[in-house]
Amino acid sequence: MGHWWERNILEPGKLPLLLALLAFVLTFLVTRVITRLIRAGKGPFGNVRAGGLHIHHVVPGVVLTVVGGFGAVASGRHGAGGAVSAVLFGMGAGLVLDEFALILHLDDVYWTEEGRKSVEVVVLTAALVGLLLAGFAPFGVNDLSQQELQNRGTVISNIAGNFLFSLVALSKGKARTAVFGIVVPLVALVGAIRLARPGSPWARRFYGRRPRARAKAALRAYRHDRRWARPRRALQDWIGGKPDPRSVRLPGGRR
Repeated sequence: MGHWWERNILEPGKLPLLLALLAFVLTFLVTRVITRLIRAGKGPFGNVRAGGLHIHHVVPGVVLTVVGGFGAVASGRHGAGGAVSAVLFGMGAGLVLDEFALILHLDDVYWTEEGRKSVEVVVLTAALVGLLLAGFAPFGVNDLSQQELQNRGTVISNIAGNFLFSLVALSKGKARTAVFGIVVPLVALVGAIRLARPGSPWARRFYGRRPRARAKAALRAYRHDRRWARPRRALQDWIGGKPDPRSVRLPGGRR
């Protein structure tokens, strides 16, 4: 275990990244536990207010992210300063992304359907950082040999190709596939060659006069969503808590 730790974490200089990831995940989990307790009216916790203003935890998150980021730059990611800065940055990022939906919508949607985006972004971020920690490099550079890495043309063409696959997957409405494809090239390739999701830029551009392709894409998207929507929602509810039920608008504008 000690040999693995030294070879895979210490020698490559990945200790700050590991500390940031652990702080990020732990901060998010603790924050979710506290907010769920506040929502249920249990425990000694409560919303932070100053002069009647509700201070969202994205505010201290931004402060910690800024302090940790500048601290990491100043310390050169080495020594105790680099470790402390990594922890502060991870904590700040956890607080900020826990309220990602608030930043996106510029509204307090924490316990609504839109608030699920925060949980999804946090899980996606943790997974990507975990892949980087495991040794994956963006755009598949880790798949090249030392001799290929010495050839700039090979490196540039490899990065450009994988970036193009990710762009195609993104235009087909496969955002998660495109993001993971930046780190794991084959994922982007799969997303690039499969049918686009209905309503995506690719579908509007290339399926407009192809009714068979539109129908096939809609059927595939329906089957995919029917298979995975419920497990994904259950996981999001387990991690972040169930959102409030949507209010029903009655005739005449009443709810």
